[in-house]
Amino acid sequence: MNILKVKDRQELDKKIPSMPWYVEKFINYKLPDLSPSSLLEYVRDYETFLSWLLAEGLAEGQTIKDVPIESLEKLHMESIDNFRMFLSTRKENANSKTTISRKLSSLRSLFHYLSQIAEDEQFYPLLKRNVMAKVEIKRTHKPKDTAAKLEGKLLQEDEIREFLDYVYNGYEQDIANNKQAMYSYELNKVRDGCIISLILNSGLRVSEVVNLNVDDIDMKKKLTHVYRKGKNDDSFKTPVYFRQEAFDDLAAYLDLRQTRYKAPKREKALFLAIANGKKEGERMTKRAMQEMVIKYAKRFGKPFLSVHKLRHSFATDYYLRNDLYKTQEQLGHASPETTQIYAHLTDKTMAEAIDNRKEQESDSKNAPASASRYATR
Repeated sequence: MNILKVKDRQELDKKIPSMPWYVEKFINYKLPDLSPSSLLEYVRDYETFLSWLLAEGLAEGQTIKDVPIESLEKLHMESIDNFRMFLSTRKENANSKTTISRKLSSLRSLFHYLSQIAEDEQFYPLLKRNVMAKVEIKRTHKPKDTAAKLEGKLLQEDEIREFLDYVYNGYEQDIANNKQAMYSYELNKVRDGCIISLILNSGLRVSEVVNLNVDDIDMKKKLTHVYRKGKNDDSFKTPVYFRQEAFDDLAAYLDLRQTRYKAPKREKALFLAIANGKKEGERMTKRAMQEMVIKYAKRFGKPFLSVHKLRHSFATDYYLRNDLYKTQEQLGHASPETTQIYAHLTDKTMAEAIDNRKEQESDSKNAPASASRYATR
């Protein structure tokens, strides 16, 4: 069972009763085709839009649930333009162009359903006029643009090894005078290093790592079985291979998982954490993994490095050694177009890698062998 999907479905079920009847009808229509996570994003987008309609006086009602469908029919293009402006300028949380496009796409999907698919008892469309059909939503996610944003913000070649070495050894020196931080580090460094190593040597998404159970790991074949994003069939898991470096880190973590985190037998999660006030370990959360990576990245001198950029770092390195379609399969991309990000990234990365190798070969002739990162753990 996909743990994150279960939580999102529970959250979705809580929110649906606060939605207008026509939104609930649309969500039920989409439920067989889209994941609860995607539908939850839709509902959040509709919350924002309907709340804005009430605040602007474009709809009547005490709550968003009371917004009549007729209010949607009366909207002008100017109203949609104003909503777009609201999203881009609101003080508490301005949205990026990509986020704005996604929110407008959510609205267009709802309006299309109400005007083209759903019918009343007389077989007429529920929505007589669809203003969103006139709205042009420019595509903002282009592989070349994404690659440009990522350039210089990923780990390359030796930096991957250096970052892992820092997690296992260097971080300890930086927090030597902080007893609380040191206690947490000594408890979790093998787990933290294992999580980071697994992503850097497999390209797994953080959500996929969170969902991993102990039984999902096949050490003999060096693969994990994961629920892939976008697939609604929770009875099927996809095998994803990992490199030898991750094998060593997984073996070290599995040796101490039970004793260090005191997990009850019913707890199947691979990666555990002991929450404050509790004595037994439970599944580590997505947010905890994200914050953990940021913690090490800031001390390492790369504050822009996030858990998702670890995945990008693996993908860039993997693409240098394989082709587009192998990379697409390894990462679980639905379309090869998404994977083209790494084609743009590797144009420059390959040249840098060649220069780095030349320098390293020259320096390594007289350099002493370095200590293993496992020496102090």
